[in-house]
Amino acid sequence: MPIEVMAVVLAGALLHAAWNALIRNSQDRTRDVVLVVAAAALLAALALPFVPSPARASWPWLGASGAIHVAYFLLVAHAYRHAELSFAYPVMRGLAPAGSALVAVALLGESPAPAGWLGVALICSGVVLMAGDNWRNGVLHGRALLFPLLTAATIVIYTVIDGTGARLSGHAAAYNGWLFVLTALPLLGWFLWREGPATTTHLRRHWRRGLFGGFCTLGAYGLTLWAMTQAPIALVAALRETSVVFGVLIAALWLGEKVSAMRGLAILLVLAGAVAIKLA
Repeated sequence: MPIEVMAVVLAGALLHAAWNALIRNSQDRTRDVVLVVAAAALLAALALPFVPSPARASWPWLGASGAIHVAYFLLVAHAYRHAELSFAYPVMRGLAPAGSALVAVALLGESPAPAGWLGVALICSGVVLMAGDNWRNGVLHGRALLFPLLTAATIVIYTVIDGTGARLSGHAAAYNGWLFVLTALPLLGWFLWREGPATTTHLRRHWRRGLFGGFCTLGAYGLTLWAMTQAPIALVAALRETSVVFGVLIAALWLGEKVSAMRGLAILLVLAGAVAIKLA
């Protein structure tokens, strides 16, 4: 993987961890998810007139991805309702690369070099170790595990869909912009219909937070989609999971969550995986 592509993926990973921390630290996580997605769609809509439209072949993939992203964002809110960032984030982000790699091999015929597979294995091992630390401390329970697992499943699905769709689109930025617009329309529409006054009040009061989160999520996924047009999907998906390192650091420094020696070892495994992917 070229060093510039790797740098872009790592920047996207940092942005992704930042908006997840924002949601975890929220007092109203579901409405803040809606706020972040709506802000991302607004920023995307402002940029769309200046980029070409995605190629016609990519639109079915865009529609499918918009639908799965609605489920993904709602599951993220539920995951942080029942678990800490330093547990939920590594589980849902770390279990995804193995699934993405297997699906990419099965459906797209992409098979990374041995060093790439080693990187995938190291990253997944680090994430599992992080989850095991929570198990050891006795803070693991049904819903704390269920929602991150369901979120990981949606990540696998949209990673493969968008890896293909972005390549077919001919322009990753345009694809990313339309994706957030298509995600925000049903999500925001549903909440405005179901609880309009409360949702409107929340959007008006917290729009600055929404713009920050929207910029982070739009930028994070836009950088990742571009990288998927330059390198194998399995490797990009795995390297992106270095966001768990940023997530744990943010959890410790900003949210005050405890990071044990076992989690420190897990971070080293994730970083070793990133190096292995660079050498692939």
